[in-house]
Amino acid sequence: MFGVEVKPRMAVVLVTGLLGASLVGGCSINVPDPAVPAQEVTVPALATPTITPGHDAEAVAAKDLPFSAGGTLAPGVPVGISNGLKDAPGWKLAKDDVAGGSEYLKTDGCRVAAKVSTNQSPLVRGGDRESTIALFTYLDPSILPEYLKTETLRWGGDPEQPGPVVEVLALEPPAAPGAKVTAIIARLFGTAGSSVYISVACPDASALAAARAEVTRRLLVVPPSN
Repeated sequence: MFGVEVKPRMAVVLVTGLLGASLVGGCSINVPDPAVPAQEVTVPALATPTITPGHDAEAVAAKDLPFSAGGTLAPGVPVGISNGLKDAPGWKLAKDDVAGGSEYLKTDGCRVAAKVSTNQSPLVRGGDRESTIALFTYLDPSILPEYLKTETLRWGGDPEQPGPVVEVLALEPPAAPGAKVTAIIARLFGTAGSSVYISVACPDASALAAARAEVTRRLLVVPPSN
């Protein structure tokens, strides 16, 4: 992470500080590999890997993916995330697939960071909901499950058309005085061994609400395909 090897006993302390910086400053952070630091596998926007023959990825992609359906994904094949936010009015792409993550800036001062991370299997705790809670608490142990709300992002498809959705957990922490208001949206896909992490930071609550609506519509979680 940032070129520094994080030993297991120090990882929680370090990522906690990074999460705090992200919430206050609106910057992106790396979702760490909780096992041994390993090279991240870059997942290009809209690129979907070939999976094991016999797995009906098309059928999985055509349906909503609630937390309870995470096991229908192909084992070990990461999901992707699109870069469609760059085409929304007022937005521009500031960083394109740097270490697996991208950042977007809006003319009103909002910033969005989106990242797919692999090697997340050590955080798996039963189902995807429990695993996603483990991801949040790994990043910041002060985050309690009751702080997280179930929401949805688009699950592939065309952003201009209705389509299936994927369940995620979202956190909107209280803003520090003078700081931007923020939201964190994430899901850990236990069977796939990967996670999606999106942070949104804006000057005020109304701008945040508008940005989150655009994120929900434009940043599609991309299912693996045959």
